[in-house]
Amino acid sequence: MEEKLMLIDPHVHMSARTTDDYEAMAAAGVVAVIEPSFWLGQPRTQIGSFQDYFSSLVGWEPFRASQFGIKHYCTIGLNSKEANNEALAEQVMELLPLYLHKENVVGIGEIGYDDQTPAEDKYFRAQLELAKELDLLVQVHTPHRDKKEGTRKSMEVCLEHGLKPSQVIIDHNNEETVQDVLDKGFWAAFTIYPKTKMGNARMVEVVKRFGSERIIVDSSADWGISDPMAVPKTAGLMLRSGVSREDVIKTCYSNALEAYSQTGVMKEEHWKNAKGIDQSQLFNDNSILRGQTPRIDSEHIE
Repeated sequence: MEEKLMLIDPHVHMSARTTDDYEAMAAAGVVAVIEPSFWLGQPRTQIGSFQDYFSSLVGWEPFRASQFGIKHYCTIGLNSKEANNEALAEQVMELLPLYLHKENVVGIGEIGYDDQTPAEDKYFRAQLELAKELDLLVQVHTPHRDKKEGTRKSMEVCLEHGLKPSQVIIDHNNEETVQDVLDKGFWAAFTIYPKTKMGNARMVEVVKRFGSERIIVDSSADWGISDPMAVPKTAGLMLRSGVSREDVIKTCYSNALEAYSQTGVMKEEHWKNAKGIDQSQLFNDNSILRGQTPRIDSEHIE
């Protein structure tokens, strides 16, 4: 019997997900996640909202993930949609350096374009400069409208600002953009949404057509209709569709690890050498249990 696959979901908004999602993902083989900074579904109106959100990404959420045996990392940034509130965006830019060196932060993201406005361009460029100054990875959100042009522009701006393609993950790709992204040397990530972005079956065909080099599968699961099990489901469908186990491992695990571990924050030893789960632990006197009996793995028992 073949060993169970280890999987990474390198773009999932776990703050919007439940403990049931963490349990299901862990059971399916997900060992690590990366949570990009995102918007709330409605605009934030003051800097304190960003501060509390960023604090949750480097505090509460890593703890919550650990209670199910998943290692949690994040990217911190001003998302493109909220870059259009320039007065607030200026305050966020001052806040970012306070979080970019926290222990689970793997880069700046997700940043880029939404409607491709001048304000979005201004703050995309400002954050690229910050990434270059601090030698950080960049996770790019490509626009859902006019995607091909927006993806091309995103890469051109990254190159204009001196970013190495190997340190930039271009996300939300589709069949029209992937070849250009790969040709330019960037990482090509795909968000698997049930209907609106890249479905599981389409992702299988992408890997069959383009191979597995620098291609990354993620879920982008959030507060909307989305699937936090997208990576395990896609990995399973790939195997059943004749994609080699090696290519599945690359697209659903090792490529994400290679891309996001470049700055030394994300390390395979974090989950391979983990002590197991101890749900008796507290975070700021808070527990996930709500009266349930805690799971305590034998590694934690003296």
